[in-house]
Amino acid sequence: MNRRLLGVELLDEIRGIVREPTALFFSILMPVGFFALFVSMFGHHPAEDLSSGTRMLATFGTFGVLAVTLLNPGIGVAQDRHIGWLRVKRVQAVPLPVTLASKVLAAVPYSGGVLLAMTLTAALTGTLQASPLQLLRLYVVLLLGATPFALLGLAVGFLASPNATTAILNAILMPTAVVSGLWMPLAVLPDFFGTVANVLPTYHLAELAMAQLDGAAVAGHLAVFTGWTAVMVVMAALAYRRARP
Repeated sequence: MNRRLLGVELLDEIRGIVREPTALFFSILMPVGFFALFVSMFGHHPAEDLSSGTRMLATFGTFGVLAVTLLNPGIGVAQDRHIGWLRVKRVQAVPLPVTLASKVLAAVPYSGGVLLAMTLTAALTGTLQASPLQLLRLYVVLLLGATPFALLGLAVGFLASPNATTAILNAILMPTAVVSGLWMPLAVLPDFFGTVANVLPTYHLAELAMAQLDGAAVAGHLAVFTGWTAVMVVMAALAYRRARP
């Protein structure tokens, strides 16, 4: 029964993202547009054993996936709280956890679409140097690795108004994207950016994605990211308990 309910809720959430032009632009079209701009200008530059365009697929891909998974579930929950829809859900036959799970899962196909669009752009510009298996591993790492950020978005959405949730989540996403080197390599940024990046989950997720392309070691990045995942799970659980539908 819950599977059928989850399917209905999931389909409704997927349609909801399309119906919201602001979310569609900022979380889907903007990251792909940024990637197309940067890869067309800098994608052919050599970067160690990979082209810059291929490495950008890992860094901009991280940003693109997070733009979907961090923003949409959290903003959706905040809007549902604001109009009283979560209160209705509590007395309906649909368990509230099913509704929340559908908000997280609805971001997956859109995240995959962002990655596919970036991959196609890199291929069309002649900057893609990755096998299908490498790309598949990259997609899996980013789609799974984005899940904790969806929980962080839900945590904010449980506690803040829709406008405040949008502002807070963008205030998290944009600065961490810059400091983590998702837009520009850390090598060309001030040294302290690299110091800060080492404690950010966004940086470690991007490095885990990059490792699928260049074969770098992942143990250290995985350890830090796992720790951050535990923190975001706890934050979402505490916010859920304090939320007022």
